[in-house]
Amino acid sequence: MSSRFPTKGRIIFHVDMNSFYASVEAAYNPDLKGKPLAIAGNPEVRKGIIVTSSYEARAKGVKTTMPLWQAKDLCPELIVMRPNFDRYREASKNMFEMLAEVTPYIQPVSIDEGYMDITECADLGTPFEIAENIQKRIKNELDLPCSIGIAPNKFLAKMASDMKKPMGITVLRKRELATKLWPLPIDEMYGVGGKTAEKLRNINIETIGDLAKYDVYHLKSILGINGERLQNRANGYDPRPVDPDAVSLFKSIGNSQTLPYDTTDEREITKLLRSLSEKVAERMKRKTVVSENIQVMIRYHDRKTITRSHQLHDYVEFSEDIFNIASELFFSNWNGKAIRLLGVTAQQLTEKEEMTKQLDLFTYENEAKNENLYKVVDDLSEKYGKDVFKKSVTHEGNHSVSTSFQKDFLDDFKRD
Repeated sequence: MSSRFPTKGRIIFHVDMNSFYASVEAAYNPDLKGKPLAIAGNPEVRKGIIVTSSYEARAKGVKTTMPLWQAKDLCPELIVMRPNFDRYREASKNMFEMLAEVTPYIQPVSIDEGYMDITECADLGTPFEIAENIQKRIKNELDLPCSIGIAPNKFLAKMASDMKKPMGITVLRKRELATKLWPLPIDEMYGVGGKTAEKLRNINIETIGDLAKYDVYHLKSILGINGERLQNRANGYDPRPVDPDAVSLFKSIGNSQTLPYDTTDEREITKLLRSLSEKVAERMKRKTVVSENIQVMIRYHDRKTITRSHQLHDYVEFSEDIFNIASELFFSNWNGKAIRLLGVTAQQLTEKEEMTKQLDLFTYENEAKNENLYKVVDDLSEKYGKDVFKKSVTHEGNHSVSTSFQKDFLDDFKRD
């Protein structure tokens, strides 16, 4: 594949930006180049969490999701910055525009990675040459590093892009699975999370090769249909196409926030639930969708996490309705112990223009009665700012970072 195009089959690239947020900051401010840099949601609070870090920081042991205090202990000279999502969004948009000049078959999967199907691009050179040109252009014009995996399907391309970072280009052919893929530990396989890896190790599956050769019926008895799917991919089978339209699909809109300290204060919890509900409603309005299911996530001080949802008989879209449902869910399921994180998510979304809701008399009267109120609120918010009716305030220094920034980016990418 590195020397010529195959006569049959597909050629898929997985383009993965290296340490994207930190790399964008270093491109914006060259003084940061070569220094240990981390992006954290709240640098002023030692309980803040590392979002990403430069390779210089990673060399000192700094990892994503690591508490800030621990990262500072490992790397005292660590430079910590808040995320600048507008800056990252702009860099990502420029990167994907470059990819679109190569082929229209592009499927972004997050702000910093995406798939390309270059099967019909033989006139641009060999697959390896095309990858080199993409990598060089992104580096020269955006000053950003990326790794590219080249393979006959999406799974193998994803695995290949992870094999050499930063600035790597790796080809992974099916005939090379036994030497390149199968020796890898099972937890390095894309699609295998921590819990799944633990289940697989319990049945003596330590490597991807062990998974590829394991009895499929036993796998399905433990992991269900996902067991067979994972085994197929371990054997190099993945029929999923690169789908440019997939970026328009979103099933939920949610926000969560980690508290700067564990709390059992009901007033603080209520304020946070209201704030999260308002953010969810705001994003729903921007996406012009309504929801039939509201979910609350509760993470306790000991990291135990539960989720509870409520199926609705009608659609909701306004923050007050979301807040009322989320509050009822929380207080009916909270065990009274200290809370570390809260999340509110609107699920089962429907676009307004596709909604064929039939209003009964009671619903019609209530919505008609509130319609003028909603209009006044919107008009005043537009004139004086969206916080004019804010019913709660957050603690100073307690900044929330949207957990669905990636989803918002994908939707906006599709609309652009």
